[in-house]
Amino acid sequence: MIKKLKYIINHLLVGGTRYFDIRGFWIRAEMEKMQLLSKYSNPLNLIPFGKKMYSQNDEDGIIIEIFNRIGSTNKIFVELGCGNGTENNTYALLFQNWKGLWIDGNKKKIKSIIKQLPKTLSLKQLIVKNAFITKDNIDNLISSEISENEIDLLSIDLDGNDIHIFESIKCVKPRVVILEYNARFVPPVEYCIKYKKSFRWDWSDNGGASLKYLEIKCEEKGYKLVGCNIAGVNAFFVRSDLVKNKFESPFSAEKHFEPARPRIAGIKSGHPSTFETLENRNYK
Repeated sequence: MIKKLKYIINHLLVGGTRYFDIRGFWIRAEMEKMQLLSKYSNPLNLIPFGKKMYSQNDEDGIIIEIFNRIGSTNKIFVELGCGNGTENNTYALLFQNWKGLWIDGNKKKIKSIIKQLPKTLSLKQLIVKNAFITKDNIDNLISSEISENEIDLLSIDLDGNDIHIFESIKCVKPRVVILEYNARFVPPVEYCIKYKKSFRWDWSDNGGASLKYLEIKCEEKGYKLVGCNIAGVNAFFVRSDLVKNKFESPFSAEKHFEPARPRIAGIKSGHPSTFETLENRNYK
């Protein structure tokens, strides 16, 4: 009975996407049209490669393109603030034989992930932890599960203390880092909230850091800003020794800033996302 009800709900959702989601159709068309603008015509620009599988916006495609250019090593990721798991920056990587660690402060979401991914977890492809992340505990949270010093990807989506947490990480040296930025503050404005251990975002403009601030702080840690996604949400940083001539310069906020575009944020991608797709795939 439950399976039948689930089938009906999914069928209605897909039907809504096909027949009633006119707004979603135009949003996708608008995004694809924007990707063809002349300001993104440099073949080293990342915007035209943006595609959505399980990311919130177009991050999946940009991540794939970055690693097409610099290659991967151990295909290990760490995602801080994984949410419910079906819409984040690393879920799609599990289908590409990556492995990694998800940490989130929402106990209910982590419990749901554990319940729905028994095979994936038993194979040690993914480790999930419930913890409220702070500057004091982040190194221990990661190092207790990840023994490698170098990992391919670190994604941080904590809606507030993101850059403070990144600056505190010493146990791993990611090759690529994804950080959310506060698009309210255009370059050259340098803005960042003061670190507060118990900070929780209230959905206002009080949170995170400006892209210029991230550029400066990440440069100090040895990373270059190589692009942002078209929705104006996430910024992509590559370790300086890997950048070479593979990305569009200059590596500045003034060059790569994208304004917040809530119209195209959270775009739908057809069928509802599930963990069953991952659990039921044909393992090699």
